Amino acid sequence: MASRNQNRAPRSPFTKKSSADEVPVDKRRRIETRKTDAQGSMGRPRPPLSVRQEAAPTSDIGSTEGSECASVEFTKEEVEALLNEKLKVKKFDHKGKADQLADYTKRLKLCIKWFQQVEEGHILEEEKLRNALSSAEQKCTDTEVEMKNKVDELNAVSSKLREDIATLEKTVAKEESEKLDAITSHRREKEARDVAEKLQDSLSVELEKVREEKLVAEQRVASSEDLYNRAQEYNKSLQQYNSKLQSDLETTTESLKRVEDEKRTVVETLSNSRGHNKALQDQLTSLKASLDDALKQKESLVNELKCLRGELQQVRDDRVRHVREIKDLKDEVVKYKEYTGKSCAELDTLTRKSKAVEERCSSQRMQIDTLKHELEAANEKLKMADLSASETRTEFEENKRIVRELQDRLAEAELQILEGENLRKKLHNTILELKGNIRVFCRVRPLLPDDGNTTEAPVISYPTSTETLGRGIDLVQSGQKYPFTFDKVFHHETSQQDVFVEISQLVQSALDGYKVCIFAYGQTGSGKTYTMMGRPDAPEQKGLIPRSLEQIFQASQSLQAQGWKYRMQASMLEIYNENIRDLLCTSRSSGADLSRTENGVCGKQYTIKHDANGNTHVSDLTIVDVCSIKEISSLLQQAGNSRSVGKTQMNEQSSRSHFVFTLRISGMNENTEQQVQGVLNLIDLAGSERLSRSGATGERLKETQAINKSLSSLSDVIFSLAKKEDHVPFRNSKLTYLLQPCLGGDSKTLMVVNISPDASSVGESLCSLRFAARVNACEIGIPRRQTTTTRPPSDSRLSYG
Repeated sequence: MASRNQNRAPRSPFTKKSSADEVPVDKRRRIETRKTDAQGSMGRPRPPLSVRQEAAPTSDIGSTEGSECASVEFTKEEVEALLNEKLKVKKFDHKGKADQLADYTKRLKLCIKWFQQVEEGHILEEEKLRNALSSAEQKCTDTEVEMKNKVDELNAVSSKLREDIATLEKTVAKEESEKLDAITSHRREKEARDVAEKLQDSLSVELEKVREEKLVAEQRVASSEDLYNRAQEYNKSLQQYNSKLQSDLETTTESLKRVEDEKRTVVETLSNSRGHNKALQDQLTSLKASLDDALKQKESLVNELKCLRGELQQVRDDRVRHVREIKDLKDEVVKYKEYTGKSCAELDTLTRKSKAVEERCSSQRMQIDTLKHELEAANEKLKMADLSASETRTEFEENKRIVRELQDRLAEAELQILEGENLRKKLHNTILELKGNIRVFCRVRPLLPDDGNTTEAPVISYPTSTETLGRGIDLVQSGQKYPFTFDKVFHHETSQQDVFVEISQLVQSALDGYKVCIFAYGQTGSGKTYTMMGRPDAPEQKGLIPRSLEQIFQASQSLQAQGWKYRMQASMLEIYNENIRDLLCTSRSSGADLSRTENGVCGKQYTIKHDANGNTHVSDLTIVDVCSIKEISSLLQQAGNSRSVGKTQMNEQSSRSHFVFTLRISGMNENTEQQVQGVLNLIDLAGSERLSRSGATGERLKETQAINKSLSSLSDVIFSLAKKEDHVPFRNSKLTYLLQPCLGGDSKTLMVVNISPDASSVGESLCSLRFAARVNACEIGIPRRQTTTTRPPSDSRLSYG
């Protein structure tokens, strides 16, 4: 049992039934509230996620998740199952829902803990653990202080009750003495005696009541002492749990250091192998050259040997011929000596000739032996060269194989890092959804030719540390650096496709039945409209709105094979000078003429309404059924032509209104009879600007004041949400009232803050980044999926296609 609970948060002692029965109702509720807070911060013991271990069965994972964390592994299927897991609770079972959310959060933390053992993002988890530790210690301290206050209060009540009991006892004693005196003095008076007896009975009853109250007070004191002791035990168990978390954190840090050392060793080995490989290639080249020289020398020696063998054969033939001649001559000499008696002079001549021929034969024999030795040496040298070349070739192939294996391992490690980064993003998004935070992305546009002096030192930089890589941005103003961290930071070279990849999963949630809101914020000329709309006629420069709609239609078509049918309804409006304008109204005039109107267009008065489900409706707004991306593109072009734009000193074509595109998605599965209701809101806010820089006058001044007022109201709403105030001023402007379900409801919300790298805009950029940081710290409702499993009636007006 000790190993099973060694890494779990200890169960609060306030959950025992006996203590709940003995404490009054109001105090019991306060204790249960503290119990819920403590369990929400520290986590409940719950069934762990199904994972694979090397030496333990699946059912014992919960007992060894602390000590054998290094052997736990997750597969892609298990992570996807964890991310797609649905909570099944009753409608008003808030406690069960909280338990399941705590259980789901615990398993997500376990998965993140496994991932961070091999990934460099362990510092973030360390910070979370430290924050959890500090909050737990703070809650323990608060609990101790509260328990001490309760004990002091109960001690005071107990002392007061004791004093009352003593006073009553004195009163009883006094009454008894008076009764004895009355009985002694008025024994003969019967009426007086009856009155005294009745008085005695009433005092006895009062005494019993006082004694019962005394017993109840003593029981309360005992229960309070028991409660205090349990709080002390709970505090000790929390301290043990904190020490366990610290040890796990140290183990994780050591594991990560070992992985980094191994990676560094692999990189050094790869570099050494590359150097060795290059040296071996140079040696092989030299050996091949020497081998070619040896082969050439061998061929020359073979040719020379053939010539010598021919000459030797010729010499041997001459020798045989000469020997035959000598023999003939000797025969002739003998014959001549015997028969004719030739002279000795001729014989001496022939003898000298014979000796000369023999000397020539011996010298040629010696030359032949020398050539044989040279030929043998050349053959040995050739064999050694062949052997050295084969060994070098074998060593080269082995090194080549090692290099290939190291490259494969490096590619595999890079792939694992990439997959881990993607998994971290998914888990991070899931945790943010559970926390209910508004996600914030930051995008920096490139420098433009109109930005002025481009030779100055850059005012924006991107930190390269592991913790803030891809998520941090530094802004320099007057020599002082201001660091910021968001969910994602896009530098000036990031393409439209790269930005859309980061939000594609969020767009997909609209098809799954969630309310999704994506809006762009920033100063005038920072690239908001380019980020949201881009250039639809250029495929590579299309913005988030056309790309999101393409993904929605492609995904809905691919889901038709699973029995899903969707109905899409689009609407577009703008908020201009605190007036709502329908951009799809058929009788609408051009954007230049609209600046003269005051109360919308088409002769209609538009009002914003929110229903009980958190859905937003604008009365009399044109809603168009769309079935293809071509229809959406034509509607976007129509809305873009009708939108209010104007020229200022900061931008040639500045958006003078807040543009809101809404796509309502109604889906039904004919196989499962399940229905989903999703909403996708894509918003391009008007640019914030200073009047001194924009140079606005007349109608432009009025537009700028209205824009800044609505953005100021948005800032007030964000501050109220960050401070968790009871009243949030959503009604201060049409923009904030329209965004109320996105900012304070159960919507998945993303803000893209756009920044200009121009040095003259550093003040506005700093304000935008500070506002985005406050937005990122806000907590809203947890996203809720709108689904039903009942088939709509046959006479329903909703049609799917």
